Amino acid sequence: MEPSLNVLGGPLMPCSTTPLTGFYRDGCCNTGPEDRGSHTVCVIVTSEFLAMSKYLGNDLSTPRPEFRFDGLKPGDRWCLCAARFLQAAQEFAAPRVVLEATHARALDIVPLDLLHAHAADPQT
Repeated sequence: MEPSLNVLGGPLMPCSTTPLTGFYRDGCCNTGPEDRGSHTVCVIVTSEFLAMSKYLGNDLSTPRPEFRFDGLKPGDRWCLCAARFLQAAQEFAAPRVVLEATHARALDIVPLDLLHAHAADPQT
């Protein structure tokens, strides 16, 4: 299996292991044919984004122990669906993006310049 690439053309870096994220729960925003939502954008969630997501029906802040999910807090990193990121950007609620941990397949949905516009400081 060839290594996954990020949107900058380099190796895909981990997004988060605490909380454990990724469609495959491997800490990376890897994707494959099973990932219909394209969970490819590594973001640093904000309270504004979490409120918008909850309002739109995807509550990411409430703990769901039955799924071993503690709920997200502002500052947590998370592999977000590319279309949800695009929607958040259109609603002026987009979280910061960790470009090195965002899978190249995100570019199928989100333009690179938009990801750059929301890029986090690489040390974040």
